[in-house]
Amino acid sequence: MRPTSDRGSASLELVLLTPVLVALLLFAVLAGRLSQTRADVDRAARDAARSASLARSSENAATDGEAAARATLTDGGVSCAHLEVDIDTSRFAAGGTVAATVTCTVALTDLSLLGVPGSRTLSASFVQPIDTYRGLAP
Repeated sequence: MRPTSDRGSASLELVLLTPVLVALLLFAVLAGRLSQTRADVDRAARDAARSASLARSSENAATDGEAAARATLTDGGVSCAHLEVDIDTSRFAAGGTVAATVTCTVALTDLSLLGVPGSRTLSASFVQPIDTYRGLAP
């Protein structure tokens, strides 16, 4: 015997599909947030290396680079549970390079509706040349 009416089947399908659609939406938010944070960490490494390359001494380069990385992440709204900025000034001389590595651990627990536990560590490096003809402090 075939049912003569399909009344109510659309409502039932909607009730069954809603949790799946919400989970997909929350997953898209998670992926977008990680992608944006990765871009901010890349930008922080670039800004740190650039700022360090403009310094007049290797001591100032390390300080300026770290300050630039922190400022970039703050401006981007990234809050790192653990932030490490490493400025390599071993080749700090006219015509040399400065390298910056930024490592940021981002907590994922604030995405509570998705139930993502733990954290994710993102890292980026950038190398900036130092102008050959510019003066450096002795």
